[in-house]
Amino acid sequence: MGMSPKLVLRQSQSLLITPQLMQAIKLLQLSSMELSTFVENELAQNPLLERDDTADNQDEVTQSNDDPSPASGDERPDWTSDQLETSVQAVADNLDTSADNVFPEDSPLGSSPVGLSGPVNGGGSLEDRPDIDAFVTRETSLHEHLSEQMALATQNPEDRMIGHMLIDAIDENGYLQTPLDDVADRLGTGMERVESVLATLQGFDPVGVGARSLPECLALQLGEKNRFDPAMQGLIDNLELAAKRDFAGLRRACGVDADDLAEMLSEIRALDPKPGRGFSSSPVETVVPDIFVREEPGGTWGAELNPETMPRVLVNRTYYAQINRATLSVDEKSYLSEQLQSASWLIKSLDQRARTMIKVGKEIVRQQDGFFAHGVDQLKPLTLRQVADAIEMHESTVSRVTSNKYIATPRGVFELKYFFTAAIQSADGGDAYAAEAVRQRIRKLIDAEDPKKVLSDDQLVKALKDDGVDIARRTVAKYRESMRIASSVQRRREKRAALPA
Repeated sequence: MGMSPKLVLRQSQSLLITPQLMQAIKLLQLSSMELSTFVENELAQNPLLERDDTADNQDEVTQSNDDPSPASGDERPDWTSDQLETSVQAVADNLDTSADNVFPEDSPLGSSPVGLSGPVNGGGSLEDRPDIDAFVTRETSLHEHLSEQMALATQNPEDRMIGHMLIDAIDENGYLQTPLDDVADRLGTGMERVESVLATLQGFDPVGVGARSLPECLALQLGEKNRFDPAMQGLIDNLELAAKRDFAGLRRACGVDADDLAEMLSEIRALDPKPGRGFSSSPVETVVPDIFVREEPGGTWGAELNPETMPRVLVNRTYYAQINRATLSVDEKSYLSEQLQSASWLIKSLDQRARTMIKVGKEIVRQQDGFFAHGVDQLKPLTLRQVADAIEMHESTVSRVTSNKYIATPRGVFELKYFFTAAIQSADGGDAYAAEAVRQRIRKLIDAEDPKKVLSDDQLVKALKDDGVDIARRTVAKYRESMRIASSVQRRREKRAALPA
């Protein structure tokens, strides 16, 4: 039988990405300072936007976070004219800035994400507006540079939290300004662990960063050059003699002759006494928390938005009424329509961003209540997906809203992302174990092993499984190596050599 052409109709749904929706999504990941700058730009160039200086309107967003949906029309201000109300509501209804409305690749295969229910652009109203990416891509600060290195240096969530607090205490010159015992007390951990994390931090670029004094800063730089020998240590320990030009005293302290001392002083002068300043000339910015955590009666923990970080804007009703009474050309009407759409989008997106942030913040606080009550050792295994599932949002939304956001707690100010830890599923299907907890179990098993019966990685896997942790042999090997623990063959040799004859 011959082939005949036929028409096949297929219906499919796809996510329609408009400039407004793209920007609504990107607003989620802006820091409070970046958001403030962006809103200031919008206020400067959209004549229909004005600042809302009343404080009352923020309370509703701060407290009413059980409903993640965007604000409905009856929550908007009373507009000057019926026509304006109709126009604004039409745009608001068509523009879906729901936090779950994410980019196509974020959507699960086979799902049918809902985009925009109708056209929104009146001819590309946002084409000439500033690119929101400009607020995300900016010069990396010293703190960000150090944080990126800390993320690579350790996967241990507790050490990362300690590192974060240490990095926050580093000034623009690269010096650590907070006593280590203060960090240990605040995070509820031991000095030995804080000192260990500081040693890691002091190995970062720029060399000399994280020092607590000029001698320590210079010693770190000399150590990196493999030049911190006893003579140099004598010089570093007696810098006050160099300042007084007491060269005879320095020669005695260092045990060197005049030529050697001159060469050593030349090496010291070539070092950078302010390594942080050399990295970036921009001053260290004070972190403004987006969310406050407080202890409530009964031992629970509550969270609320910081109203100072929530820009508040309204449509300028007076100005709209004035120009609406005037005789407008087609171009003027088109321009006014575009500005109205943009104002409507911004107001709705800001409200949605605030609601999403507090919902995510409250869930993180609920999950990590052990940390707030007892300290860093009580950090629970937590993933983006767990939070997303609990509050019925998309994982990528949680990822965006925790980026560049800070939470102020009785233990200090932390970036939200530091509360997420890698986790391993337990063998019996119960709670997952944090990766660091598994590392510590491996260490304890090895520390307690019989020198005559050293545990192989396969035996460690079995012991962990008996303990309720389901983990692959290659993961055990990876964790063991990350703790710089030798293989079973090497340990057997070392432990047998250490046995009494």
